[in-house]
Amino acid sequence: MKKFGLWALYALLLFILQISVLPFLSLRGVTGDLLLLLAASYGFLKGRRLGVLAGFFLGLAHDLATGTFFGIHTFVDMTVGLCCGKFSDQVFKDQFFLPLTASVFATVVAYFVPLSFVIMMGYEFDTASHMRNNLPAMLILEFLLACPVHKLTLKADSYIKEQTR
Repeated sequence: MKKFGLWALYALLLFILQISVLPFLSLRGVTGDLLLLLAASYGFLKGRRLGVLAGFFLGLAHDLATGTFFGIHTFVDMTVGLCCGKFSDQVFKDQFFLPLTASVFATVVAYFVPLSFVIMMGYEFDTASHMRNNLPAMLILEFLLACPVHKLTLKADSYIKEQTR
């Protein structure tokens, strides 16, 4: 239980940072998604089952805090946690390129899943223009934030292991 509380506190700190500081660092009106990166990093660290569970809670918190379609962030974060967790035993956790490639994957999923739902619901908008304006900004921001979030998650994991022995 203590482990869960410490991980929840870490996720809460990232969430507060995401909603308070990151809007000031937006690029073309797009902000980074620290909770998505946390779901990817946690999936790599803990495996598929815990990655999905973390993605569920992180996405649910994000859905409750934002006014978008309810469940979109939950689905995306669970998918990212599942896919990254699937490779958890096949990669070295300290690699430099691991969070960078995961951030690109997570960003593409986080962009195209909600876009697909919006299109399926019948909303009409210029998809090519939207992709041209938002996707590169999302990729740049997530790429820049991926390494710090992954390093912090590694440190949080070692700290939590130390505290719960």
